[in-house]
Amino acid sequence: MTSTADAEAAANELTPLADYLGSVLRRLRALPPLDLDLTQAYGNVLASDVVAPHSFPAFDQAAVDGYAARWEDLVGYGPVPSGGPGRAVRLNVVGDLGAASWRPVRLTPGSCFSVAAGAPMPIAADVVVPVEWTDQGMAAVEIFRTPKRGYGVRRAGEELPAGTVLARAGTYVAPALVAVFAATGIGHVVVRPSPRVVIVATGDELVDVGRGSQPGQVVDANSHALTAAAAEVGALAYRVGICDDDPEGLRGLLEDQTLRADLIITTGGTGTGPGDMVRRILSRREGGRAGPVTFTDVALYPGTALGFGTVGAEEVPVVCLPGEPGAALIGFEVLARPAIQLLAGAEPVFRPSVRAHLLETISSPGGLREFRPAHVAERRGGGYTVQPLSGGPYTLSGLAEANGLMVLGERVTTAAAGSTVDVLLLDRRR
Repeated sequence: MTSTADAEAAANELTPLADYLGSVLRRLRALPPLDLDLTQAYGNVLASDVVAPHSFPAFDQAAVDGYAARWEDLVGYGPVPSGGPGRAVRLNVVGDLGAASWRPVRLTPGSCFSVAAGAPMPIAADVVVPVEWTDQGMAAVEIFRTPKRGYGVRRAGEELPAGTVLARAGTYVAPALVAVFAATGIGHVVVRPSPRVVIVATGDELVDVGRGSQPGQVVDANSHALTAAAAEVGALAYRVGICDDDPEGLRGLLEDQTLRADLIITTGGTGTGPGDMVRRILSRREGGRAGPVTFTDVALYPGTALGFGTVGAEEVPVVCLPGEPGAALIGFEVLARPAIQLLAGAEPVFRPSVRAHLLETISSPGGLREFRPAHVAERRGGGYTVQPLSGGPYTLSGLAEANGLMVLGERVTTAAAGSTVDVLLLDRRR
């Protein structure tokens, strides 16, 4: 029977997670930039700063439907007297302007133009009186309420002058940012392309979905789950499916996938047991040189055995995750997701985290950094609470319910209720 001292000694021989992640991520580089049409840029990360070539708005325009006028005419400085108590200001309506109007026109004292929102402002006009503040006259209009000077007018460049830095390199291109680019005259942007990620599940025991597991057969949950996880990060995810524990078959499959992949993720076979073929094949020394993938026992719970390296003449990065579904999903969060973010040029590469008050006392394996499914909630008055979900990190139902991953450090063996712990916030769209 293994003693606590033996377990701690074994844990001390593991590579600290922070050291391992640092060594892996330093070997990766963001993908080369790509010039894309604006309609294709959504979801990518900018590779360079974007500067507005033109102002927005491009010209003085009406912000509301109404009547473009001179403010002086409304307050009595022009030839038309201002309305006193119970009286209205009367102006001649000399024309209509819509958003498609392009000929410049000028206001004369005592006159106004009927304007639609977005229409160019007449020269000398400095206010738009909303329709509902008037009698809506067509040849002449009575104005019952005087707005402040400049009301209802958007001046050229008041929001975004030409030369404004619209977004910095590393910014995610969201729909609103696409609108900003388009409005300032930008049709193309330079971005980091979405990484192409190929997912392969390995193991003779694996069978495809649509049936139940039975002795000697395990339904392949990993390749489906990790394809979804890669897509959630913004990658172009391709599920290859199941590869048997055949050395030549695995080598050939990985070699073929390097032609369409920026990153390959495998699951299964990362341990040292008799059936762990992935580790045996990809770490094998050939011609006196180390194998293309290095497998490391990391101080991580669940799933200590992780692999990273490159395959093929193109040296495509490959991440090897454990075969147990819970460990594979945690391994994806810890290793594969940051790798995808780095390839995409996104910052930061890690999920946001908060400090939260623990609602119940829990234990954790010493010497390992544990990632446990949890539910995090905001407290009234500020701050967060976190409730660990039953079953621990190996429970798929817990991972499915979680909106956070509680992180317990290597030195933590017990975390008491009321103590404060770190929680990674999962981006769940519900």
